[in-house]
Amino acid sequence: MALTPRLEMRQSQALVMTPQLMQAIKLLQLSNLDLAAYVEGELERNPLLERAGEGEPTAAEQQAEPPAAVADENPSGDWIDRDLEVSRTTIEDRLGTNLENVFPDDASQTAPQASASEPAAYSQWNGTGAGGNPDSDYNLEAFVSAETTLADHLAEQLVLAISDPARRMIGQYLIDLVDEAGYLVGDLASVGDKLGAPLSEIESVLGILQGFDPPGVCARNLTECLAIQLKDLNRYDPAMAALLGRLDLLAKRELSALRKICGVGEEDLGEMIAEIRNLNPKPGLAFGSTHVQPIVPDIFVRPGSDGGFVVDLNSDTLPKVLVNQTYYADVSKTPAGEKAKTYLAESLQSATWLIRALDQRAKTILKVSAEIVRQQDGFFAHGVRHLRPLNLKTVADAISMHESTVSRVTANKYMATNRGIFELKYFFTSSIASSDGGEAHSAEAVRDHIKQLIEAENPGDILSDDTIVEKLREAGIDIARRTVAKYREAMRIPSSVQRRRDKHDEGAAAP
Repeated sequence: MALTPRLEMRQSQALVMTPQLMQAIKLLQLSNLDLAAYVEGELERNPLLERAGEGEPTAAEQQAEPPAAVADENPSGDWIDRDLEVSRTTIEDRLGTNLENVFPDDASQTAPQASASEPAAYSQWNGTGAGGNPDSDYNLEAFVSAETTLADHLAEQLVLAISDPARRMIGQYLIDLVDEAGYLVGDLASVGDKLGAPLSEIESVLGILQGFDPPGVCARNLTECLAIQLKDLNRYDPAMAALLGRLDLLAKRELSALRKICGVGEEDLGEMIAEIRNLNPKPGLAFGSTHVQPIVPDIFVRPGSDGGFVVDLNSDTLPKVLVNQTYYADVSKTPAGEKAKTYLAESLQSATWLIRALDQRAKTILKVSAEIVRQQDGFFAHGVRHLRPLNLKTVADAISMHESTVSRVTANKYMATNRGIFELKYFFTSSIASSDGGEAHSAEAVRDHIKQLIEAENPGDILSDDTIVEKLREAGIDIARRTVAKYREAMRIPSSVQRRRDKHDEGAAAP
């Protein structure tokens, strides 16, 4: 058969992943902090995208008629899911949306967003945004001093403690090897090889560093860290050294063996243990370099008047932005080159797509959260014992979405309930079969059941893992012994032998 070039016409279906659709999918899985950072970047990059005003609407805004909402052909569906299976034309037709559904409390403020020529939109923006408020760029955080890190704190002491340049370089190299907990990570021999210094010199410099503040810093292990602190308190003696050498026995509470090793009585051993408990096993954490952000819930769930539950979006986590259509109209009237017109059109399209993607993101989060609450209503009403087995497919089928969309929505999102704040993924748990053939049990509910059994056990009758298996089967939960042990260890609950020893020691220490 001869190979010859030829032309063919072939018809096929293909996925059209527009940049706008990719942006919408990306926004779904962002946390509220990441979303705020993303929107801030868009505000700086796009001249037509402005932050919505937070104040009361002006008279001009109140007179502005809100745009008519575009009818949703399939209100129960999700446009991102549908758009993954249709052409670009369908994607663009589906994006018409009324933003009043996202911010119902700010309907009067969001109304001017879609107005192409109403001056009220610019009036609202100009009154509170960066364009009209002379104090809008005033940021108090700019005056806050930078946090002192552990490395900076040690480097300041190094300058005062060591004057020799070579030894100071060794000290700085060792400081760079200290982790955030204050421990020296690395081998001194390898440090000597890299710096071309004898091991004795490295150890000498390390001894100076271990005298720095906070006490216990630059230790190579827990024993050395505690020993440094005890030396600083002048409480390090042979008995204490023997105790630090067998911290494994202390963790197991084998006090009789420790008394023999240390050569002290019961009262003295108790005082030594109390001194160790007052020490800081991670001295470097006082100079943590990472700022811990508090969890801000995306969803609020509260009991309703009809006995059900009301699901609301946290409006504080929703970026409020608008397109300054008036500014766009004014700039469009100014004569400009073809390149400037193209840039302006692309900026308008990008800003409009971002607002609509934020709108769809909020609706999708609310829809998925409402279905999770419906599926797990027993948990919200009665507690973790009533948490049902749930997977992504169950929620996706119930709300006509794809599993990947539900997975993105539940990532890095939190729900504030009457029982605490939980990540949305917390409500998706594996199932454990029922011993009587009834409804399966949630793995999280089984963990809680095991925890309750152990907490209620009699000190004279400690429950073994086999006994816990029997009690769970009596309660209709079919579970293997190794699964009970796995759950118990995950909850950091000691074995029955260790619990029996601990409760015996507690009873002996009680007056």
